[in-house]
Amino acid sequence: MPVELTEKQQQLLAYLEQESARSGKTPSLRQAASALGVSHAAISQLVKTLERKGVVRRDGRYGRTLFLLNRAGRGSGVMRSIEIPIVGRIAAGLPLYAQREWDGSVVVDAERYRGSALFALRIRGDSMIGAAILDGDLVICEPRQFASDGEIVVALVNREDATVKRFFRRGDKIELCPENPDFKPVQYEFSDILIQAKVIGVYREPDVMERLHHKAAGEG
Repeated sequence: MPVELTEKQQQLLAYLEQESARSGKTPSLRQAASALGVSHAAISQLVKTLERKGVVRRDGRYGRTLFLLNRAGRGSGVMRSIEIPIVGRIAAGLPLYAQREWDGSVVVDAERYRGSALFALRIRGDSMIGAAILDGDLVICEPRQFASDGEIVVALVNREDATVKRFFRRGDKIELCPENPDFKPVQYEFSDILIQAKVIGVYREPDVMERLHHKAAGEG
């Protein structure tokens, strides 16, 4: 039997479907509230009702992952997303103090990023360009307190400065290696390094791409 929806529920569902078809991902609840001119709490309540009716499904920590369900009750291929917080900025170059406050959020593909309690950090510097991590990029991170050789990690140096580097164990030392020949690897005592997370992906925002295009055009 068709699911009966109120006018407001139909309006929200139509918006979610339209945005999912346009961009390949569902918008955040904050975006939906702004677009429909209602409060975040009202949108949250509507989503809960749609979830009870089997129209949508939320998953992930804090319910930030939103799936629009097809008639079989399964997530549609282009309608899977998760909203994760951007936690300050982090250095890829000279270490920069890791801010703890949120700096907005980013919506990514929930099928690609399935870890728990994911967060994003904004890169400043170009020491990781060989790993396709550019100045201004967001790195998608999964919290982790350990690392294996060769992994790209978020490391806290001397409990103050955070950086993104490739991790290696060198005897009784930890070596953090850049991916840029202009920067040199640095070795640390084990007690000087705390692994905070593993980098599992990179999200490049449109303004970064635009800056790269302008730079390439200027060099051409």
